Amino acid sequence: MTSTSSGLVMTVRGPIRPEELGFTLAHEHVFIALWDLAARFDYPVLLDDEDVLAGELSRARDAGVRSLVELTVPDMGRAPARLRAMSERTGLNIVMGCGWYRAPYYRTEDLIDRRSVGELAEQLLREIADGADGTGVRPGVIGEIGVHRSWVTSIEERVHRAAGRAQVASGLPLITHSPLSPVGLDQLTILEAEGVDPARVAIGHSDSYPHLRYHLDILARGAWVLFDNIGTAYPNLEERRLGLVRELVDRGYAHRLLLSQDVCTDSQLEFGGGPGYAGVPTRFLPALRAAGVPQEAIIAMTVENPRRFLAIA
Repeated sequence: MTSTSSGLVMTVRGPIRPEELGFTLAHEHVFIALWDLAARFDYPVLLDDEDVLAGELSRARDAGVRSLVELTVPDMGRAPARLRAMSERTGLNIVMGCGWYRAPYYRTEDLIDRRSVGELAEQLLREIADGADGTGVRPGVIGEIGVHRSWVTSIEERVHRAAGRAQVASGLPLITHSPLSPVGLDQLTILEAEGVDPARVAIGHSDSYPHLRYHLDILARGAWVLFDNIGTAYPNLEERRLGLVRELVDRGYAHRLLLSQDVCTDSQLEFGGGPGYAGVPTRFLPALRAAGVPQEAIIAMTVENPRRFLAIA
């Protein structure tokens, strides 16, 4: 494993060297609000209190976190200028996402069903080059690009193809939203058809479908396995997650795994009784060590891998 990476990483405060990332959470949210669309089964939202959120993020920093990937895209309530201000306030590096989430959340004004794949890709590329919403804040990752069920709908396929074309043109890494099924493999097939190198793709929520065969199939295709539901309250899932990480490390895949928590509701914050943004370093990593996962593998998953994944040539 290499200790350095070439290229740069785009953060909300501008480009930095990959070595400046340090301990990185690969999928989180700081500002997210999904209140304004009807007929949904869930309402992910974080309280709109910058003092509370800054305190939560600062505790993660004090626990060793230095950077996080913030995957709130516009149809989830992305706030580029506020992310930049929060990065300046807490000292954390924040890598902002771009794109569209999943079909029930697409905003009417984005006209996704009326525009071509090429037009959507061009919109992403303009934002990647010039910044979002007139703020000059540039995305450093594409995603989270998602599906709503265990299959990719036709309109979601359009978004995936646009995201894939933007990835090829920009070189930015791409993260999917792939929950509760092996649908990440279908997403990967679409992205590959657009010329995306799987080594630039992380399959999000891989641990929500906790089956070793699925994870091995992702790795065999050359993509990253992202364990980003760490700390969620599904019965018995944390123990299975620990076992899967240990098994994949034992099989030699520590260099292809990423870790995070996907904080997106108040109940996940310390404010709401949850582990907060510090859950990975304060709870999950000690459990990994107790399970026999070596420190070298932990450094790979939390420091070296995000550095390699996020670096833009």
